[in-house]
Amino acid sequence: MNANLTSLFWKGFSVSSCTEMTSDTLLIRLQPLTSRPPCCRGCHRSTLHIHDTSLRRVRERELLNWKVWLDVPVRRLRCSSCGIMTEKIDWLPERQRYTATLSAWVESLVRLLPIKHVASLTGLHWHTIKNIDYRRMLREVREPQRHTLRRLMMDEFALFKGHRYATVVVDADTQQVLWVGEGRSRAAFRPFFTWLGAEGCAAIESVAMDMNTAFDLEVREHCPQAQVVYDLFHVVAKFGREVIDRVRVDQANQLRENPKSRRVIKRSRWLLLRNPENLPEGHDVRLSELLEANQPLNTVYVMKTALKELWYAPNEQEASQRWAEWYKQSQESGIKALKQFAEKLKGYVGGIIASAAHRLNTSVLEGMNNKIKVIKRMAYGYRDNDYFFLKIKAAFPGKMR
Repeated sequence: MNANLTSLFWKGFSVSSCTEMTSDTLLIRLQPLTSRPPCCRGCHRSTLHIHDTSLRRVRERELLNWKVWLDVPVRRLRCSSCGIMTEKIDWLPERQRYTATLSAWVESLVRLLPIKHVASLTGLHWHTIKNIDYRRMLREVREPQRHTLRRLMMDEFALFKGHRYATVVVDADTQQVLWVGEGRSRAAFRPFFTWLGAEGCAAIESVAMDMNTAFDLEVREHCPQAQVVYDLFHVVAKFGREVIDRVRVDQANQLRENPKSRRVIKRSRWLLLRNPENLPEGHDVRLSELLEANQPLNTVYVMKTALKELWYAPNEQEASQRWAEWYKQSQESGIKALKQFAEKLKGYVGGIIASAAHRLNTSVLEGMNNKIKVIKRMAYGYRDNDYFFLKIKAAFPGKMR
């Protein structure tokens, strides 16, 4: 090898020898260039006073089909300002057993591949890959500007099977993930407001969420001036589970003596829950026939459509009138599940009407939750929540204002 050429790769050093360790591994021994005095890691001053020298074996990025190890003589210096200090080597991170070039390569890989696959590809240990990625994200994830926050979105997502959840808070204007924490109780969620601070809490104008009592109470305690807005997606999904599904099952049970008609109703779940524009071709005819043949199903389907209109009212007065009319119709319907749902919804009507003045919803956050699921699935789950939460923040850095 040409030592002068290789000194371009390892600044301040030249190659003294190269040995074939195995059929696919090279060991390259470096030596310091006499023309470049070592530099103190503390004050970055050059000095010729060497205290001692130790040999460090580090991993380098692969060269063609060869795995490469380097034997690097690392000197400790007697610095007039800092005392005994290790020399600064630009391409060798402090106290690490790999070079900056290898680290940069791994960083580019873990953006695309799971840690397990990167470890298999590079031959590095799983924990080494994780530590490289963790340091990259600490370096790249920017701290949110708390004083600019005005509108928030919050939701929960499943961490593991067995009802273990985490809470995520997002800036509604930039879509930057601000905070992620394990749990969905008030106590689990409270550290977000500690991080936000009294001044930040006072500046919040509105918060979009599902009908989670813990979120609601904690927001009202720390940000009493903020308007809570309940999300259309979650309310309509809840209506589908508690009203449409219940009525569909009840109607199917009443047709036990007519197996054919019963089968039609039992298999109509997604026909009733999907939005009309999302129905496959030809299914709109099936839906019309089903609703014409069953009055209770027709009633709850129409009430679902009317419920959505509350979120599209031009102002709060109109939204309030639409709610009053919807509630009246629900009570006159004679359908038990619908009446019970309307009674539950009465306690949350303020947050629904507020959507006319604060056009907030968590549909964007639902899309982000899907991406979080992909991140988790790619890695086959995460054992370290801090690392997982940092991964989420890195995936959603937000848009520039």
